Amino acid sequence: MKPTIYDVAKKAGVSIATVSKVINNTGRISEKTKNKVWKVIGSLNYQQNVIATALTGKHTYTIGLLIPDLSNLFFAELARSIEDRGNELGYNLVICSTDYNPDKEAKYIELLKRKNVDGFILASGFENTLEVEKLIAEKYPVAIVARDVPAFNVNAVCIDDFQGGYDAASYLIELGHQKIAIIARDVWSNRERIRGFRKALEDHGGIREYAFSQFTLESNVPWGKKIALDYLNSPDPPTAFFACNDLLAIGAIEAIREKKLRVPEDISVVGFDNTVIATIAQPIQNMGREVMDLIVAEIKGEKQYKSRIVLNTKRIVRDSTTRLKKERSISKQKSNA
Repeated sequence: MKPTIYDVAKKAGVSIATVSKVINNTGRISEKTKNKVWKVIGSLNYQQNVIATALTGKHTYTIGLLIPDLSNLFFAELARSIEDRGNELGYNLVICSTDYNPDKEAKYIELLKRKNVDGFILASGFENTLEVEKLIAEKYPVAIVARDVPAFNVNAVCIDDFQGGYDAASYLIELGHQKIAIIARDVWSNRERIRGFRKALEDHGGIREYAFSQFTLESNVPWGKKIALDYLNSPDPPTAFFACNDLLAIGAIEAIREKKLRVPEDISVVGFDNTVIATIAQPIQNMGREVMDLIVAEIKGEKQYKSRIVLNTKRIVRDSTTRLKKERSISKQKSNA
């Protein structure tokens, strides 16, 4: 038999009214009592009837999270960190994977509205600006994570993508690389990383951009591998790759291995995310917690202004990069191909 609100009240040693006030965040209840009630709710795995709650116009304690691709480890970890923080605050998530498809984005937003979610968190890659404008006009609490959208008056938690790209280029230049191929997707965050990368090339003595490829999802089969192979098959292959996310970096590594070359002895690879091989790490856990705190505060009416939180990236050296050896030659690479 499923536990009821009566079971929660009895085990917590409080009245049913107190449990209801804690769940609905109403009335004046001490933090000690709130924590005790939520602890009992968790231990009993009690779930309130959110549909009935929604029909009364109260909060459903549910937030819609739209993620472009849950198969991407970065987004999977981000969703988990948001969900973990939501559980701590008494909120559940409905997670939708949109595949970078504006039609899916619109479809899922409509579905989430029918489920009476209290607010929306939109992750990087959400391109349907019309739907964002509609949510704002309809007074829904909205927060954007892993992307900065200054044009919208919404809560946002992002990283300094420009600085991350700058740091990636600076690091590879420090290792002696000058022929660095860039692989990116045609999305806002990648464009900012490329802009920072190019600025670093300029600041380090005007090193020319070796090669650059930007593409949409449709041409990305598989993630980055084909483009990396094209670079490696060129008469003058790169000595390093900068991939604007970790999936692209993995594709580049697959291409390098297919050519019987080694990472990093023959080719260095810098990714961007901090999931598998990244050298430029995003603070995924912090982003998840910060964005959940912002959306819950707005839902509760605790803040009347919008916040924009910019977090710093961090360079993490792993086994996918090494200093360029002067004796290494193109002919040596070609002999291994």
